[in-house]
Parts: sequence; structure tokens; C-alpha cells
Amino acid sequence: DKPVLVSYKGEILFPVLVAYPEEKFGGFYAVTDYRDPVIQDEINAHGWMIWPPVRYSYRTVNNAIPEAAPTKPSWLYDVKTRCNQYPQGAADPNCVVGNWNWLGTDDQARDVLARVIYGFRVSVLFGLILTAGSALIGVTAGALQGYFGGWTDLLFQRFIEIWSAIPVLYLLLIVAAILPPGFFILLGLMLLFSWVALVGVVRAEFLRARNFEYVNAARALGVPNGTIMFRHLLPNAMVATLTFLPFLLSGSISTLTSLDYLGFGLPPGSASLGELLKQAQRNLNAPWLGISGFVVISLM
Repeated sequence: DKPVLVSYKGEILFPVLVAYPEEKFGGFYAVTDYRDPVIQDEINAHGWMIWPPVRYSYRTVNNAIPEAAPTKPSWLYDVKTRCNQYPQGAADPNCVVGNWNWLGTDDQARDVLARVIYGFRVSVLFGLILTAGSALIGVTAGALQGYFGGWTDLLFQRFIEIWSAIPVLYLLLIVAAILPPGFFILLGLMLLFSWVALVGVVRAEFLRARNFEYVNAARALGVPNGTIMFRHLLPNAMVATLTFLPFLLSGSISTLTSLDYLGFGLPPGSASLGELLKQAQRNLNAPWLGISGFVVISLM
């Protein structure tokens, strides 16, 4: 909902990177609303603006929609209907393609395409961080079990059996209902359990390779256990481990979407694919909500 680049009275400004006060453009507020027609007229009178293809943030409310929210995609309306809420109608300079709602609006008049883009970013970022953290913990635990064996392996296995028996989804729902929802709270809760899936694979590879000749030779030369584990044995174990990572990534995204759909995920108002599907359930007369969410989740 901000221009990428602004030229005002000979000065080049970057609103995406810097929050300029409205006083800079002759206003009074601390934060500039670049969608305000008065601010736009002032900037255009003394310079120019370059907008992104979609002029909405995930929380921007479009007050110029042609009918009550949720509204269908702008390209399904004729020009007169699409621009009837603008002061000058079809001749209004703001009734342009950049202000279209390409996938319609949700029940709070927010642009669906913008929320899909932001929701996709949040979901992928959540999945990547969770996958990396799970791989780090799971590979380390499996390496310790497989390399040392004996009591170390036995105690770790009993702990993992108990830990795996905990119903993860129910625990997530309980904790999410008690603690305030947040990105890092959900990430930490899921990280507590997601690493278990990788331990068995890494452990088996280390158990198989720990008595190979090159490992025994390294021990005889006095190479430290940590060096043997992570420099010599780990590359052999990573082949099987890497095959699990895509499934772990997709599973984490699906879990986040499910929690958002149930209302136990990200804070209200956050860009979320699960929240978009929940809106689709509440607004069966707006099929573009469900179609947009379903297509994006299916592609991921």
C-alpha cells in the first residue's frame, strides 16, 4: 500500500524502506497514507510516484469497492460499476488497474491477492525455519545415538518412545488456547516434536557405518569423536535424511494452515491461508475465497 519510489520537489524518496511523516507532504499525521487522494494530488503536483503492481498490503481495507464485502474480482465488473465509488467515477485517476482486486476482497474488504502473497510468504518462512531447526536437532540426536550406542542409545530410544506418544495436535490446541497466539510460539511448539521424525533414519545410518574400516582407522589415529561423527559419518547419513525434509516442510505448512483454520494459529488479522479458508467457509456465496486458498495450498 506504498509506492516503491517517489519523486517530490526534486527529492527521491523510498517509502517502502523509510516511514516518512505526512508533514513532509504538507499534512499533519505522523504516518503518511499514500492512498489518500489529497496526498496523491500533492505528490503528483510536485513530482511522481511508482507503485507496485498490487497497491495493497495484507491489512489494507479498500473503501472503494463497488458493493458490500466480500466482492468478486474487479475484472468481472464493467467499468461503470467498478468505478462507481470513486469521486469522479470512471474518469477518476485512482480507478486504474493497479487498484483492482484481482482475486476479489474478503469479508473485511481486504485484497485477497495481497493476503495470498503475504500468507504464502509466512507459510514458506515458517516451514523453512521449522524444517531447518528440526533437521539440526534430529540429526544431532540420531548421530549421538547411532555413534555411541549402548546406554546412550537405549535411554534416547526410551525417551523418544515416550515423547512420540504425546498427542501433538491436542497439545498444540491446548497451549495455543492458553498462550497468546504468535509466529514464534507456534514455531517453538512444533519444533519440540517435529525433530523426532529424523532421528530413526540418522541413527540407523550411524549404527551401520560406525564400524566401517575408515572409522576404525580414524579412531586409531586419535581423531576426536565429534570430527568422526560430523565430518566422516554425517555425509553418508545425509542422503536418507534429505529425502525426509520435503515431507517435513509440507507437513509444517499444512499444520500451520490447519491451526489458522481452527482459530489457534497466528494472531487475528495476520495474513494466513488457513484464515482465508475459514472465511470461505463463512461466505459460501464468495467462491473466489475458497478457490484462491485451495489453489495456493495445493501448489505448495
